[in-house]
Amino acid sequence: MNKRVLVVDDDASLRSFLAMVLREEGYLVREARDGEEGLQKLEEMDAHLIFSDLKMPGIGGLGLLEQVRRFWPSSQVVIMTAYGEIDTAVQAMKLGAADYLTKPFTSPEEIRLLARRLLEKTKVEEDLAILKDQVTSGLPPLETVFQGALMQKCLDLVRRVAPTQATVLITGESGTGKELVARAVHELSPRKGRALISVHCAALSETLLESELFGHEKGAFTGAVQTRKGRFELADGGTLFLDEIGEISMTLQVKLLRVLQERTFERVGGTATLQTDTRIVVATNRNLEREVAEGRFRNDLFFRLNVFPIHLPPLRDRKDALLPLARYFLEKYRLAFGKPALHLSENAEAALLAYSWPGNIRELENIIERSAILARDRITEDMIPRGGESLPREGQRTDPVQEQGRLKKTEKQVILDALREAGNNRTRAALMLGISRRTLQYRLKEYGITGS
Repeated sequence: MNKRVLVVDDDASLRSFLAMVLREEGYLVREARDGEEGLQKLEEMDAHLIFSDLKMPGIGGLGLLEQVRRFWPSSQVVIMTAYGEIDTAVQAMKLGAADYLTKPFTSPEEIRLLARRLLEKTKVEEDLAILKDQVTSGLPPLETVFQGALMQKCLDLVRRVAPTQATVLITGESGTGKELVARAVHELSPRKGRALISVHCAALSETLLESELFGHEKGAFTGAVQTRKGRFELADGGTLFLDEIGEISMTLQVKLLRVLQERTFERVGGTATLQTDTRIVVATNRNLEREVAEGRFRNDLFFRLNVFPIHLPPLRDRKDALLPLARYFLEKYRLAFGKPALHLSENAEAALLAYSWPGNIRELENIIERSAILARDRITEDMIPRGGESLPREGQRTDPVQEQGRLKKTEKQVILDALREAGNNRTRAALMLGISRRTLQYRLKEYGITGS
């Protein structure tokens, strides 16, 4: 699928030039002359990437960025600004912009490279969007994340290691909460007032990941028109969380090993040796010992990372935590959807306990959210995925596959009704349903609902 790009600028000639360069790359490009028109275009196309001028009549670049972060959190924003306004552009990045461009542009290649880098990163994240919430504000409290006896042992380990400078290796299946534990390590450490910088190592190619981690010098490669700091520099004094560390190449493993050993590195294309005071926390769903044995992961790097391992058990082994977690998510969506009487039936709780939860906590929250949308005042067993166990059904006994099909059909109709009532405005429909716009977009794609 072609990536969708929106260009917002009140300078018609510059806007047309930028759109032409991006169209030549094969992107689907729309144009808007100001922030207000840009928001209208976003309702129509839901862009993957947005180039926005900083200063425009009416809604400017920062105002547009604020609305995008609220209603289109998966869209990436590049702020375009004059050289004299770089401080404001840096402030925009702190507010959630992906990057910035200074005008006048040096070359079309500068634009192509930036778009390619951001959209390549988006490609992997887009597939994970419904399961992995990138917004870390509003995460469950520690007592919820560490529900159950097994996770209490993990919490004890977190509390012991957090005050130290030791490197932490978090292992476990996808969806067990590794990112939340990394955040807990940071928040319970003396570095909690400094930055926590996260990098998803599987989301970028080797070349782009190297530049993201270590930064690059001006002229280091085609399109590198200015020096940029990497994540190690941005996380200086704080914590750097490297997710899916098992996915990095052998070449990058060597460079990461050096940082861990010497706390020094060079930017791509640079000769100056830089120092970093960064706490390293890494996570993986792979068995790194097996990766070492099979020659895909360096033995010396593994020992450097495995200073303090914390293994997160899968949800199927944490039955004492399952219902408390389900009730936490139920309370969250009960408030979000305005359904104060919403509760779990006894058979629904039994179904939750019987299911194996291959997607772990992420899947649990997803199912509770879906069920909360469909239920009036009670979540029934019919709304819970079926495991191998045979449980008494509420009401007429039917085939589980048929029940799941009926559930999806009902949900699809609920979404269609909301869209119709909202005049096909997806932002308003999402607000009416009490879900994020991103979740609505995922459901529309899942059910093949396009256009009007």
